[in-house]
Amino acid sequence: MQESFTHWRHIFKLDPEKDLSDDALDKLCRSGTDAFVIGGSSGITYDNTSALLERLRRYPVVCALEISTDEALVQGFDWYLVPSVLNTSRGEWITGRHQQVLRDAEPYMDWSRVAAEGYVILNEQSTAAGLTGAVTPESLEDVLAYAALADKLFRVPIFYVEYSGVFGNMAWVRQVKERLASARLFYGGGIDGPERARQAAQAAHTIVVGNAIYQNLSGAIATVEAVRRVDGVPLSACSGTLPFSS
Repeated sequence: MQESFTHWRHIFKLDPEKDLSDDALDKLCRSGTDAFVIGGSSGITYDNTSALLERLRRYPVVCALEISTDEALVQGFDWYLVPSVLNTSRGEWITGRHQQVLRDAEPYMDWSRVAAEGYVILNEQSTAAGLTGAVTPESLEDVLAYAALADKLFRVPIFYVEYSGVFGNMAWVRQVKERLASARLFYGGGIDGPERARQAAQAAHTIVVGNAIYQNLSGAIATVEAVRRVDGVPLSACSGTLPFSS
């Protein structure tokens, strides 16, 4: 069994629809990140997901699939993350698509490697918000109520605050973290370099770096060391750092 997501502090999120050179992937896999999550809002297929997993499997890294469509349910991942969007009225993004996946896949799933994510999407201009019909909460109190819904009522192990492309309100994120009793707080959105990585890592349990990989690779890679500095852990001491040089 791979290390639990409850220990992840830094994640790189890869979109199988986007181009990523072998050299870029090599640098990411040698960066010392805790895990790679494959997922995206559109264009996710079985073929591009399995192709990306095959490339990642050349390295001793932890790989998780965020299941967004039953068409891209690929075997061979260490973890499977199942997102439900809490701030939408469209049932297909809360339970509908999940039921469709489980109708065929449930008998074959190793539930010890599956974790639910309660998503709140806070950037109404994002592709994810448009796709799912997410309605942006008007206040911190609304966000905290969603956190309680995920953590205390539904008891999902991951509460995911997603700003998707913009850097969010870290004061809100910190207060959400303080309210959670058992769920792990994932934060994603606008982390494009070490300074924002530092701020996000101080506010959340786990940070997710995605768009920066395709827009500013060196900045994305620098986020790993920034998180380690917050934790007071030298990058060379991290279990995710690969023991070979280029």
